[in-house]
Amino acid sequence: MAEAPRFEIVLKHVRDYEFNVTFDWADAETLLVDEPAPLGREQGPNAARLVAAAAGNCLSASLMFCIAKSQVPGESVVTHVTGRMERNEKGRLRIGRIDVDMTVCDPLTEAVKMKRCLALFEDFCIVTSSLREGIPVGVTVRDAAGEVLHKNG
Repeated sequence: MAEAPRFEIVLKHVRDYEFNVTFDWADAETLLVDEPAPLGREQGPNAARLVAAAAGNCLSASLMFCIAKSQVPGESVVTHVTGRMERNEKGRLRIGRIDVDMTVCDPLTEAVKMKRCLALFEDFCIVTSSLREGIPVGVTVRDAAGEVLHKNG
């Protein structure tokens, strides 16, 4: 049986709450992430915004792929994503909800496959489906010598 596809992302601390994120694609730009004020300086998106962007991007790409496996005109879809923060029973902030609002251009609205794609595209979005099902997260913290200080999951 073939090994499941993997990806690797490296975060390196810059200062305060800022991290440079490096992706495992040679031509992908490094991304600076930060926290909102008053903790951070809002120099880049924070984790909650990245999760919301990932959901919106995945849904948009999934719909585009389904509608037109060939050339799709630029600016065919505009996607607005709204995240809502909520406190859990312990009073900790969590992403309570993500709403994705997609507007497609007229040529896509009239595409022959549109009705079928609207029934299918959400199921093929890796990120949104994973979020809805809950993603197990393993956490390991090591010291500089590689000794495990904490392990969970």
